[in-house]
Amino acid sequence: MNTLFASLIWAAEESEPSGVDLLLPTDLNEVYAGLIAFAVVFFVIWKFAAPAFNELLENRQAAVVEELTAAEKAKTEAQQLLDDYRSQLAGAQAEAARIVDEAKASADALRADMVSKAESDAAAVKVKAQSDIAQERERATAAVRQQVADLSIDVAEKVVGVSLDRNAQRQIVDQFIDELGVNK
Repeated sequence: MNTLFASLIWAAEESEPSGVDLLLPTDLNEVYAGLIAFAVVFFVIWKFAAPAFNELLENRQAAVVEELTAAEKAKTEAQQLLDDYRSQLAGAQAEAARIVDEAKASADALRADMVSKAESDAAAVKVKAQSDIAQERERATAAVRQQVADLSIDVAEKVVGVSLDRNAQRQIVDQFIDELGVNK
């Protein structure tokens, strides 16, 4: 029985084509039918599927070109905005530097003005103080002269024992004091 099965398997293996025999048709009718089927499928694909596929590819290509154009435009706009922002920043920095320079100049001018005013105020105070001192010296000198003259007249009256003319005697004493002041 084993031999019977082995011979059947061997016979089946011999009757089945293998390798290249499987690809090549054995009957010419099969070749014509295959060519007609291939031509029909090729025509249907060429007439309906190829234009749809080409349209799909063209649409996709147009979309990609449009996206590239939009991206380039966006890049250009972004570069313009960046350049604008940089120029505005440079302008703002220049404006800030100008404001700082103006503030420094204003502060320097204010300081110089305040120093000048303080110096002029100090000079005015000094002049007023010197004037006040001179006036006070003159008053004190006049008061001392008056007292010296009065004392001299009183002493002279007591020494002489007679009342003297006060105005005449005062002129004599003032003249004497003036001569003493000149000789110094």
